[in-house]
Amino acid sequence: MNKTTITFLASTLLLISGVKAQTLQEGVNHVYAQRYNSAISVFEKMLATNPNNIEATYWLGQAYLNMEEIAGARREKTRQLYEKALQATQNAPLILVGMGQVQLLENKTNDARQSFETALTMSRTKKGDDPAIITAIGRANVDAKAGDFNYAIDKLNTIPDKDKNAETYLVLGNAYRKAKPGEGGGDAYTSYNKAIQLNPNFAPVYLRLAKLFESQKNWELVLQYLNQSVAKDPNFTAGYFELFYYYFYRTKYPEAEEQLKKYIDTKLPENDIQDQYLYAMLCWARKDFDCAITKGESVVTAMGNLTKPKVYRMLADAYYQNGNYANAKKYSDEFFAKKNPDDPILPDYENRAAILSKLESSPDDVFNTYIAGVGIDTTVEAKIDFLKKGADYFKARGDSVSRNKEGDIRLALLKLKPNSTQRDIFDAGFAYYQGKNYTRSDSLYGYYTDKWPDETFGWQMRFQIGRIMDSTMAKGLAVPFGIKYLEVLQKDTAKNKKNIVGVANYLAQYYANIEKDRDKAIEYLKIMLIYDPTNDIIINNIKALEKMPATKTKTKTKDNPAPSPPAKAVKQSVSRQSVSRQSVSRQSTVGSRAVGSQNP
Repeated sequence: MNKTTITFLASTLLLISGVKAQTLQEGVNHVYAQRYNSAISVFEKMLATNPNNIEATYWLGQAYLNMEEIAGARREKTRQLYEKALQATQNAPLILVGMGQVQLLENKTNDARQSFETALTMSRTKKGDDPAIITAIGRANVDAKAGDFNYAIDKLNTIPDKDKNAETYLVLGNAYRKAKPGEGGGDAYTSYNKAIQLNPNFAPVYLRLAKLFESQKNWELVLQYLNQSVAKDPNFTAGYFELFYYYFYRTKYPEAEEQLKKYIDTKLPENDIQDQYLYAMLCWARKDFDCAITKGESVVTAMGNLTKPKVYRMLADAYYQNGNYANAKKYSDEFFAKKNPDDPILPDYENRAAILSKLESSPDDVFNTYIAGVGIDTTVEAKIDFLKKGADYFKARGDSVSRNKEGDIRLALLKLKPNSTQRDIFDAGFAYYQGKNYTRSDSLYGYYTDKWPDETFGWQMRFQIGRIMDSTMAKGLAVPFGIKYLEVLQKDTAKNKKNIVGVANYLAQYYANIEKDRDKAIEYLKIMLIYDPTNDIIINNIKALEKMPATKTKTKTKDNPAPSPPAKAVKQSVSRQSVSRQSVSRQSTVGSRAVGSQNP
């Protein structure tokens, strides 16, 4: 007997007949119009009269789930409501579906599926599954991030067309859109129009059509359907809300304000103080930041910890625009502490990074903000632009810690960009070079020289890094890169004359004074002489070396120290001081091209 009674109650979910049904429909209309406080009031009054009213209990849970509170608190409140109702109604199918929806929101997909299937089994009659239960299952899956949209579509399509109502087609259209993003528009459009055929005054379906064409950026149809939604139901609060934002984002502020007034009027008697936030947004958009701050602060004062995160977001930016960076950070902190973790957007991180940079916060705080922003689900192009701002910020700071942070960000950029350019890799390596992280810098330039072996820039930097890491030349770290750098430079002797002389000078010093390789030293001195043929110091050094024995001594090692050259040879060997006067300074060798050039 209980089974039959429960099935009957569920199947009359949206029928409007009698005083009770009208009251239920009134509450459901509030839910669709996003007047959740009013909906809760209606359902609670119904339950005060009949605590076991299954439909009122189910829809009260739906209103709870849509309230703008902390997600966990909403779920827990709804769970407690449905658990109590399940005990009182001997597992009413509709309440089982509601519990399955809570389980989906908790990512308990297996438990949810079991709840749905049990509800179907309990409500099944000789005519088949109950359309109202199937519709509720579809809604549960569509409204939950962990929902199975294809499962919802399959179940909804089992309902015979003659038994589908406007809401069933609305839920089916929503399921098509979510199951096939970018592809399900046609099926969704068909379903929405079938809903209109059954109920031309069903305002929510016009809103969904507007959202469908919003995804296609067909703004003419977006506006058309939004206007139809409020024309069919002049009390459709959700339609006015969307119209407000439609005009707001097009900077048509008078029209936006007109829609805002209608939005607030249709919400009465709810009179939510947080709606003052929308007025604050208008002030903010008009760059009246004092007004935005005043209205935003009034919301915070009235609501306290119940203030919506978006109010903190707006206040953070308004204070930033007004130059009050301390208060900007205060509200940025509040926003990040209370925002919905499932709904972040990249501009939130951009604003926070801008605020922190004005306060000269620690490099780690700013850096972590940029890296956290990269984890946001947005386009690769947006992430790249965001990271470039971070790299520019740390580059401008200039100290070695900041330049290393710049390098880390540029490294993250390399991982994001599908086809990194020479400049991308060079800039990342140079940031580490400026930060004195020579090992990491050399690693990047090693990749550069592997990919572009005929370009001078990578060899130039590896040569320079080797010189810094081996200032006495004892280890010869710069030598192999100097040889390769010189080889590439000599492909354009007119352009690279000064750098050729500088590198040859270094190699001459190394082979004369470290390796004791007379012939090699003379070879590089003669290269210098090509470009400075009258230089007496170079000529005399060549003559001095030619008088020395041609035998090259072994390079000094731990077990085989090189013997000291004869005293005469030391006096006549290439002195670093004399030859270095012919070399190009470090600034001109590296800086003139690595920093000043518009090329990599």
